[in-house]
Amino acid sequence: MHISSAVQTLEKELRGIFGARLQSLVAYGPRDDAHADHRDHGHAPAQAVHTLAVVETLTEGDLRACAGRVESWHEAGLATPLVLEAHEFEQSLDAFPLEFGAILADHTLVAGTNPFEKLTVDAADVRRAVEVQARSHLLHLREGYLETRGRSDALSVLIVQSAPALAALLTSLVRLEGLPSRDAAAAARHAERLLGLPGGAISDVVALTGVREISSQEAERLFPGYLDAVEKLVGYVDRWSRR
Repeated sequence: MHISSAVQTLEKELRGIFGARLQSLVAYGPRDDAHADHRDHGHAPAQAVHTLAVVETLTEGDLRACAGRVESWHEAGLATPLVLEAHEFEQSLDAFPLEFGAILADHTLVAGTNPFEKLTVDAADVRRAVEVQARSHLLHLREGYLETRGRSDALSVLIVQSAPALAALLTSLVRLEGLPSRDAAAAARHAERLLGLPGGAISDVVALTGVREISSQEAERLFPGYLDAVEKLVGYVDRWSRR
């Protein structure tokens, strides 16, 4: 990853706040997690550069100093930095295996020492996280369908609004399989082959990411295969083991 002047400026400003307590700064690719936290909602640009700073200690005063610079960081095309104390990343790998595993797999050291040396994500933790993601998606899909009250126009809204979360789920699935996970469309095709689904069963839904609306007829066509695919995916992840 190219280290932009904005990231270099960020490093200088963090150094000004933390001094020698700033141990590492890394930049990593845009997150494809549809459940990304509130830091980026409506604030940083959609394709903002994400960074993680590892510091020796983190105080309320440090947070206040960083908060005063967030607006300028966003204006420069940066997402709000993730700031962790030195021990926290390793201790959080089992709690956030998908999110932190993605950083481990794709990052660039900007300054300091490599904070990820010898760190790995346990496959069992990844499987568990993907299962939670898959089961949550299935439950919300069923609940959302009930709330449509049988109206096709409401079903079209449900499908369109759930497409980004489905793309994120399938990206997590291929990460569990040990495959590259940047292309959601490729992940959908892989899942269709893996689960023995007809082509388009979930690819057509993933393709709706960013689309504003679809017709009621299209929604009625897509939903049965979509629901069946997610049910099969939950079963697959539940039985998954490292081959």
